[in-house]
Amino acid sequence: MIEHRLIEKMLGIIAQEAERIRGGGKVDPLFIDSAVDFIRTYADRTHHGKEEDILFRELGQKALSGKDAKGMTELVEEHRQAREKVRSLVDAKERFLGGETAAVREIIAIMEWLAGFYPGHIRKEDSDFFPRTEGYFSAEELKVMLESFRDFDRKMIHEKYENLVKAWGAARK
Repeated sequence: MIEHRLIEKMLGIIAQEAERIRGGGKVDPLFIDSAVDFIRTYADRTHHGKEEDILFRELGQKALSGKDAKGMTELVEEHRQAREKVRSLVDAKERFLGGETAAVREIIAIMEWLAGFYPGHIRKEDSDFFPRTEGYFSAEELKVMLESFRDFDRKMIHEKYENLVKAWGAARK
């Protein structure tokens, strides 16, 4: 849940940027690239990755109540929706850079959607799903899972930049 606090701060900045553009400010493609990188790397791959690849996998081995099984399915679907919106933001930015001025409205709408979506998603996890589902695990299982989260985090930075170097290497051939 600690990661949620940083995500919330970035979403506040995204909301401010959308408001600035809505007020007549110019679209800043560099800001969009940075916001997309933050969401894809930190919010999605790092944070959601731990949820989906570790927590949800482990919960899938438990006899979940119908409410908890449904809640987990909803969270995974919300992660998918956020990924789709981020892809749409990248697409809208590219169309804007290609001269499509109408893409500005789409950029604003997507940024506002992201800023509005994540707080509810985070509340659902923080105040409902996580505290409730923690009870499915023993203290030892929680300790092992926390260590798995740490291992996951340690690998992320290396994965990100290995992929960056591979992409740039391939582009230069």
